[in-house]
Amino acid sequence: MKAKLISIFSAISFSIYSYGCDGNIAGKESPEADTTKFPPVETKNANTDYKPAFKGQTRTTGVKTATPYKVEKIAQKLGRPWALTAMPDGRLLTTDKSGFMQIFEANGNLVKKITGFPDVVDQGQIGMLDVALDPDFSRNKTIYWSYAEKNGKGNLLAVAKGKLDDASSTIQQPVVIFRATPAFNSALHLGSRLVFDKSGNLYVSTGERSDLDGRKQAQWLNSGLGKIFKITRDGKPAPGNPFLNQKDVMPEIYAYGIRNAQSLDINPVTGELWEAEFGPRGGDEVNIIKAGKNYGWPTITYGIEYGGPKIGDGIQQKPGMEQPIYYWDPIVAPSGMTFYRGGEIPEWKNNLFIGGLASSHIVRLVIENNKIVGEERLLTGMQERFRDVAYHNGMLYAVTDGGNLYKISKK
Repeated sequence: MKAKLISIFSAISFSIYSYGCDGNIAGKESPEADTTKFPPVETKNANTDYKPAFKGQTRTTGVKTATPYKVEKIAQKLGRPWALTAMPDGRLLTTDKSGFMQIFEANGNLVKKITGFPDVVDQGQIGMLDVALDPDFSRNKTIYWSYAEKNGKGNLLAVAKGKLDDASSTIQQPVVIFRATPAFNSALHLGSRLVFDKSGNLYVSTGERSDLDGRKQAQWLNSGLGKIFKITRDGKPAPGNPFLNQKDVMPEIYAYGIRNAQSLDINPVTGELWEAEFGPRGGDEVNIIKAGKNYGWPTITYGIEYGGPKIGDGIQQKPGMEQPIYYWDPIVAPSGMTFYRGGEIPEWKNNLFIGGLASSHIVRLVIENNKIVGEERLLTGMQERFRDVAYHNGMLYAVTDGGNLYKISKK
């Protein structure tokens, strides 16, 4: 997307860009122009000759935003941010892979650094990862976070909670409520995202550690690798979980057959859990996660090994395994995602926005009847790895691996 610098502000010269529906400066295209029937945004050759299971499962119709909007870099040099969430008062809470959090005002000014967390294993892709606010955060000030915890000679995904003490800029009474066993000696594919449902239960995603031994465990119900969990705020299996009271099964498991999910959010229209996960070479997926379902990894996939060979039997469909509602080949490398819940930019309402790492853009997906009917690439000119995207009060916020914080709002 072509962007034009329209102003420079603040002592550190943060940038504001303005976009229109044709990718140029806002207002250059007629309001009557059709912005919903463009060719697919992906034009590169796929890594495979695999055929989609249904029309629109990949390379759907391209769309372009008609409403003028602006993009502001409101903070920089954040460190190594991994997650971003908005607080009830409009401030922004971020995690840093090395094991601390930071609070920013809505305009990007740093308020404080939060410390006092348990030690994290900060290596490769792992460290301090996601953060979620307790549904009663305004009253109890409790937050939840996921991180790599040392365990024997390896590490595992742990979920902890504690009370955020603004006065001392620390987390008080931190306690681990859940561990995704077994531990694994890997610095890869830990996941993970956290999201609460309307009942106050917590969904947790994890990866399969990018190892052949871990990969097969994505299909095992006695392993915490490659899963979506559903737990209570105390870390117990959520009532109604699909595998409760079954022998040799982790009762916290909600769904399985996951490769490496760094994207979770609740669809505001249907209340369903949506997920995106990394494929190997091709085959990044978007899924609607349902209780007890098997999402296929590594038995079925639309990707291949990084070196080129097929994965397993090289099949993409199998009875009893769920199809992604959308996939990419080549990859976008999907990280954090959010639904746009407001109406300030009308055509974005209930659209899904996903941070792209290798693709260096934010994905916008238009949804109708649980099908992806439109795709747009946003912020392509930034050349950033977008690690997480959050919605608050009509605006999108994004953090990048380059340590920048962006705000996207109606012009």
